[in-house]
Amino acid sequence: MSEYQEKSLDLAPEQLTKKDIWIMWLRFYFANEIPHTFDRYIAPSLMWCLMPVLKKLYKDKSELAAAYERHLLFFNTQISWGGGIISGLMASLEQERAGQVYRGEEITITDDLIYNTKAGLMGALAGIGDSIDSGTIQYIFIAIAIPWAQAGQAVGALFPFIAFSLYQLLIGYFFASQGFSMGRRASELLTSNTMQNLINVLSILGLFMMGVLAANYVKVTSSLAFTISGKEFVIQDTLDTVFPGLLPILTVFGVYGYFVKKGMNVTKALIGLTVILGILGAVGIL
Repeated sequence: MSEYQEKSLDLAPEQLTKKDIWIMWLRFYFANEIPHTFDRYIAPSLMWCLMPVLKKLYKDKSELAAAYERHLLFFNTQISWGGGIISGLMASLEQERAGQVYRGEEITITDDLIYNTKAGLMGALAGIGDSIDSGTIQYIFIAIAIPWAQAGQAVGALFPFIAFSLYQLLIGYFFASQGFSMGRRASELLTSNTMQNLINVLSILGLFMMGVLAANYVKVTSSLAFTISGKEFVIQDTLDTVFPGLLPILTVFGVYGYFVKKGMNVTKALIGLTVILGILGAVGIL
């Protein structure tokens, strides 16, 4: 074997395995927000998670350095839906590019294509991930744990954190493996009928669970009562007969309306709600 052939074989990219994708995803999962910078956001996290992958693909130091630089450009997305799919997709694109470099072919997986793919997906995937994970799934786990917390059980405090962490770890790996397997067609995963139906089901379930929380754990009752012709009328008893849970749901909608008009300022909402309920309680309405 000639010296050139030996050198060529030394530069050959290694085949990526499921273990490589698992390690890649674990690195992103645990380093997601740690190297957060103003100009790059979480790009260092993505680059760090891809380092073992890139080292297997690029044996030439100059190509490896160029790959590192490609993934240090501005990047920001949600951890599991965005980070999972995009990290898997980047591994797939880099594997294809490394093969083109090694075989001396025309580079169709250009730097611009790689970055534009990330830039086009990171915002859309972050929106889906935030609404499903942060807006739905975590509240389902909290709703499950509230009775345990009210009973004084430590599991009530620990369960939402542990369950949500494991959920994001597993679904993120699923998306990373799918992104790697599907390559540039990974975005089809989110536009498929099955995924859209899943998103709709989770959204409806999230709304249902928020209704359950409002009905069971928002306690607002009226102490207002008056006597007519010698018979006492208690307003709360009438409300419980005609429209059970009316005052709690009005309170929830009131807070929601405040957030819509004034923005998500939780502190002001809590102070305002406390003052309003305190005044109504002082005058005997609540």
